[in-house]
Amino acid sequence: MAAENALKSREVSAMIKQGFISDQTLSFSPSRSISKLYSPTSSPSKTLSSPPQPPQLAGSTQSLTRPSQSHTLYEMMSDEQHRDSKLADRKVHEKVHKLLQNAPFRNPNWGGLVSGDVRLTVVAKDGFRVTMDVHKSVLAAKSRFFADKLRKDRGVSHSVEISDCDDVEVYVETVVLMYCEDLKRRLMGEEVSRVLGLLKVSAAIMYDEGIGSCLEYLKAVPWSEEEEGKVISQLNELQLHDDLAGEVLLRVSSEPSTSARADEIFMRLLTGVLQAKDDRARREMKTLISRLLREDAASGSNNRLDVSKETLYHLCHRCLSSLVLCLSEATGMDDSRRDRGVLMAEIAREADNMQWIVDILVDKKMGDEFVKLWADQKELAVLHSKIPTMYRHEISRITAQLCIAIGSRQLLVPKETRFSLLSTWLEALYEDFGWMRRASFRSIDKKLVEEGISQTILTLPLQQQQGILLNWFDRFLNKGDDCPNIQKAFEVWWRRAFIKHVSEQENTQLQITLCDYPS
Repeated sequence: MAAENALKSREVSAMIKQGFISDQTLSFSPSRSISKLYSPTSSPSKTLSSPPQPPQLAGSTQSLTRPSQSHTLYEMMSDEQHRDSKLADRKVHEKVHKLLQNAPFRNPNWGGLVSGDVRLTVVAKDGFRVTMDVHKSVLAAKSRFFADKLRKDRGVSHSVEISDCDDVEVYVETVVLMYCEDLKRRLMGEEVSRVLGLLKVSAAIMYDEGIGSCLEYLKAVPWSEEEEGKVISQLNELQLHDDLAGEVLLRVSSEPSTSARADEIFMRLLTGVLQAKDDRARREMKTLISRLLREDAASGSNNRLDVSKETLYHLCHRCLSSLVLCLSEATGMDDSRRDRGVLMAEIAREADNMQWIVDILVDKKMGDEFVKLWADQKELAVLHSKIPTMYRHEISRITAQLCIAIGSRQLLVPKETRFSLLSTWLEALYEDFGWMRRASFRSIDKKLVEEGISQTILTLPLQQQQGILLNWFDRFLNKGDDCPNIQKAFEVWWRRAFIKHVSEQENTQLQITLCDYPS
């Protein structure tokens, strides 16, 4: 019992230290004054509701003093949130007060009109209310909503109240806009979110000129990515039957002709990257397009336009043809022909292009057919063996890519295709591995490649594993670090081949016993 009490005591002490409960024995209580926050003082015309009087306490001070006690972390966080909320309310009240100070309807000589004959009150959800004396003639002329509500009882003063407003400040500003002659100038420089708020209120009260001006503004100004989402959401929500709304969305929506030509556009973009003359720009655009394609796939949208499988394989065949042509020219080259270094650079470039397309195919789960296509490149493999390793090792990266994808279950191909791939290209990969590992420009992840090769080998029938791994064993003893280290695959094969797992099978047949019970 004593141990249990001690444990509870330690738990309570820990909670006190973390601030979740207060310790009444620890008393520090500086007097804390909480000042009430009020809306700005209104003018004699009562356009802004007057604040309630602050509570009067005994004595000469008007501060509210809390009893002396220690405050928990939860209480302090609550106080902080309360102060932040009050501060935000105060800012809103000050903005409304500033709007009303400069409002045209506060000027008794504005437009030759007499004082307002409609008392318009806007009430927020939190109870904050603003009252404005405005003119029926202006409201009825600008807003079809007010024209309908105020069409009767001419010459009689009206009182209108709009309750549960999301944003009183925006409602007040919308009323002010009705008195403005140049809405374009008035909106200039506003935040997109602000204009969307004005658009929403204008649509609610059927203020057509305000709707048109907000849409014109949105059509003309740039949007951030966050603002773009808000614009699309707001316009879809409002369902405005307005040509301007459609023009605003043209910035983000495709015409049917664009959708039909999507594959043509993708082909142009990808081909442009593959044929780019500036290497740095080519690398940057490869990275950009790969990222955009991945983001599109991750979005999961059914309406997205995507590059087709046919386009990607068309580019694969083009790169393969270029590689065969370059290697054929390189093997028959003599000193009298063009610079050998230029040709070797072209080989590396075409191999790099092929790797990029293969990456896209694997990401899109379209790469199965390419494994067979690459495995069938017997002519290219023979030409590859005749080129110096320093120029050709980029080609072996393609084989490494495929082994990594197979080993990580991103490519599912028949065993015949897997064996054909290794039969055609594994020797070349062994030969080039040292250069691939040491390449200063773009080194490989040695462990990742070794794991990919190992897993690909181990998916084959045991007899094929044996032939490949015995060949590797001899090569590794002679080459060392210049040969991939796939000892783990060798161990797995060894256990599969030489260690017999004998287990007695238990009789798992279901036995049913019938028993007779006396009734």
